[in-house]
Amino acid sequence: MARDGYVVPAADPQAAAAATKKKTRSSRSWILLDAAGNSTVLDVDKHAIMHRVQIHARDLRILDPLLSYPSTILGREQAIVLNLEHIKAIITSEEVLLRDPFDEHVIPVVAELQRRLTPVNAIRDSQGDGKEYAGGNDVDAGEEDESPFEFRALEVALEAICSFLAARTTELETAAYPALDELTSKISSRNLDRVRKLKSAMTRLTARVQKVRDELEQLLDDDDDMADLYLSRKMDGASPVSGSGAANWFPASPTIGSKISRASRASLATIRGDENDVEELEMLLEAYFMQIDSTLNKLSTLREYIDDTEDYINIQLDNHRNQLIQLELFLSSGTVSLSIYSLVAGIFGMNIPYTWNENHGYMFKWVVIFTAIFCAVTFVFIMSYARFKGLVGS
Repeated sequence: MARDGYVVPAADPQAAAAATKKKTRSSRSWILLDAAGNSTVLDVDKHAIMHRVQIHARDLRILDPLLSYPSTILGREQAIVLNLEHIKAIITSEEVLLRDPFDEHVIPVVAELQRRLTPVNAIRDSQGDGKEYAGGNDVDAGEEDESPFEFRALEVALEAICSFLAARTTELETAAYPALDELTSKISSRNLDRVRKLKSAMTRLTARVQKVRDELEQLLDDDDDMADLYLSRKMDGASPVSGSGAANWFPASPTIGSKISRASRASLATIRGDENDVEELEMLLEAYFMQIDSTLNKLSTLREYIDDTEDYINIQLDNHRNQLIQLELFLSSGTVSLSIYSLVAGIFGMNIPYTWNENHGYMFKWVVIFTAIFCAVTFVFIMSYARFKGLVGS
């Protein structure tokens, strides 16, 4: 139908480029990667996505780039809704839907998904034909293939976002430490503005890392939430609703699918005893939780270094301020002493006819000398008193 948009094979770069030119800023393009390693670029509306992966509109709204939702990993009946920074994906037990596949930060994630989700048989066939595969040896691929499809896709997303945030942290550290050292050696408006911008960038990056860490920590603290991410386990006990899901854009309604899935999970929990066994996922999440926690610790260390630099600068400014106060006290004391000299000169400079002002010219030099001595003694007394009270340094 017309509302479903159009489908562009990802293998055709010219068609993909043409699709990107036709998109507007509000375009909702996705890339579909299935368990066979095939990828297809889709330009569809939200209703088609909702019917395909059986999620509600509120879950799809979390992946809207125009809305500011925090980092989220949600487990639904038939899908995992993943919102980690620029990685906005919907993971099912057989396919991955990734939003904005032409974004510069998403392109490496798509390439890694294509590499990691390719079946082992396809890898061996390509190596048997003499083709090189960038993913490594067969042993690693076999180990990855032992995990459920949704966990392999989730691991790629977590690895990508942790590596992305770690790279941003390293870049920030590379720029921040020299700037802080330069600021301690020379306090200037340019250096202060540079450090201010770096501190703002660090605050924003810390908030982003903290959101991802909090989401992983919340998942690790709740076994039920981790059990909801076992899509393959839930699908093993669920009755098939439709045949091939690749071309079926309108399967059963979410309500019917949810009822069937809930009934299947209840029966599966009765038959199997490992329904609540989340050790595999817990180990996966703990590994990336430690990685993102290490990144957060680096940012905390950088924040402490910035705080220490600010304290050092404040101490320097206080020292300079104290020196200015001492200089002001020195000048004020000198002004008071000279004002006494000016008072005496003003008195004797008055043009008033006094009898004692006649025939006493020899007294001029003594008045000048004694007044100067008195002013000097007054200045020394004031400075000595200030030193005694600790107002000036020794």
